[in-house]
Amino acid sequence: MELQRHEKTGQPAVKEIIAENPRMLSLLAMLKNVAKSRSSILIQGESGTGKELVARYIYLHSGRKQKPFVAVNCAAIPNNLLESEMFGYEKGAFTGAAVKKIGKFELADGGTLLLDEISEMDIHLQAKLLRVIQESDVDRLGGKMPVAVDVRLIATTNADILGRIEQKTVRSDLYYRLNVRPVKVPPLRERGGDILLLADHFIRKYSEVNEKETPKLSEQAK
Repeated sequence: MELQRHEKTGQPAVKEIIAENPRMLSLLAMLKNVAKSRSSILIQGESGTGKELVARYIYLHSGRKQKPFVAVNCAAIPNNLLESEMFGYEKGAFTGAAVKKIGKFELADGGTLLLDEISEMDIHLQAKLLRVIQESDVDRLGGKMPVAVDVRLIATTNADILGRIEQKTVRSDLYYRLNVRPVKVPPLRERGGDILLLADHFIRKYSEVNEKETPKLSEQAK
């Protein structure tokens, strides 16, 4: 998978997904159709399978591709900061809130919001997220009135999300709201035919970038 900059938004978008594996090609064909809808999408797959790139691929083939693509890594932001990061806050909402901050939902208005590793989000914050999905508006911390937003939501997880529901760390109602269009990205070990294809692609790419003669894989390496 490769990234390029969108010519109008300047944001990263997937240039291509290198594959000839029938399962992966079938997935890509399905994603192009799914991209045209407004449905929320849950992308599941192991770490390293390219879930965020698949999300950007959906965005690039959607009717929202001229609007922002905003990503939030739910696993990388502490829970006590994630709420203000997603929903924003008004000046004076809490100690240290010297200026108003626009949250990621508002920044993604008209476009696509990616919630990466959604299963790591605190369950109490999941309830507020569910309300945003249902009502299509957000409440900034310290705000007096909700702010309307039009956002296409894509979430990813590498966890056994049904197991997390049983453990009560993921809300089942949020799962069903997000899983309107389920997507499972297969790991590369299940796409054996794509390994040499990808190896050849990246050898050629980085040989060109570094202005070097393109080497060839030995038979032993194959």
